[in-house]
Amino acid sequence: MIEYAKDLWQRAIKALESAKALIKISPDDAASRAYYAVFHAVSAAFALQSKTFIKHSALRAAVHRELIKTGRWSTELGVAFDIIWELRDTGDYGGVTHVTEEESRQAVEKAAHILDVIKKENAQLK
Repeated sequence: MIEYAKDLWQRAIKALESAKALIKISPDDAASRAYYAVFHAVSAAFALQSKTFIKHSALRAAVHRELIKTGRWSTELGVAFDIIWELRDTGDYGGVTHVTEEESRQAVEKAAHILDVIKKENAQLK
């Protein structure tokens, strides 16, 4: 499972870099990539515990149940996760509603912070 976790972590890093590059070009896509950076990073952390999720909603529920409610993550981190989730939804499925450049910048910053927290908590991912 460690190799799988490391692969997910590399996907997270690449998605975050893509998100940064897309802020000015396509805020919708930047928000989506920021979400996938977080999705892959959190999935990597759970994989280290031999936990995997098929649905994005199941991963979100696990973040709240196992990380936030237990106190491993702050409430602020949970809010950041949810903001990124919602911006991804707007960016990918928002119809005539779009993510602004500022919102995408905030999503990228929040994603980078979440990845930093995960990296500090999981030495195996370095």
